[in-house]
Amino acid sequence: MRRVRIAGVVAGVVAGSVLVAGCGGEAAVKPSKRPSHEATVATPTEAEPTQDPFPDTPEGDLDRKAEKAGWQVDGDTASAYVDDICESLPEQRKLGQDPGEWLMTAQEPDGDETAVLRAGMPKLCPKWWPTVRKALGGDFVHTYSDGTYEVKAHPSDYRREIAPGTYRVEGELDGCYWERSTRGGDIIDNQFANAAREITVTIRASDGLFKAENCGTWKPVG
Repeated sequence: MRRVRIAGVVAGVVAGSVLVAGCGGEAAVKPSKRPSHEATVATPTEAEPTQDPFPDTPEGDLDRKAEKAGWQVDGDTASAYVDDICESLPEQRKLGQDPGEWLMTAQEPDGDETAVLRAGMPKLCPKWWPTVRKALGGDFVHTYSDGTYEVKAHPSDYRREIAPGTYRVEGELDGCYWERSTRGGDIIDNQFANAAREITVTIRASDGLFKAENCGTWKPVG
């Protein structure tokens, strides 16, 4: 009888490898690995809300507005600048200085500082806002110290020009000299006082110059 040689049972590979466990054993199928078709979805990161650095106060509102408008004051915040002006105004009055004149001649607020005062004074310092508003518009008492001034009907530089009118100086006036003169330097009227307590001078519109030496501060009368 012819022997039939059996090479073995060949199993087709469909989705994975088929293993023959042995004679009469069951085949164990190793499942194949399938690529995942699920897309990786990134979880969006929520942006942290921007915190407002300014407190919910009148001062904070002013500082917020100043930052948005780009207003700059010299080395200070807008609210601190307004507070400083507000505290200084009554002190100047106690010293005998007109508060409006002090603001405009000693402080000389620029464009940004003027904008800050207009925005902040009504809320932070309402008591002094009328004075500041008038001063910013040029309505304040103009006083004059020693010097030579050109007489002009509408002065634009109060450090060099004086308006016609009556002016008075008070105090211990020892060695006070004043004179009214023409534009050419001819003396119209003058006085040298050694021991006076009060001197009043009326400057005419026709005068050219007014000069004062060692007299103190001249204030307008009326």
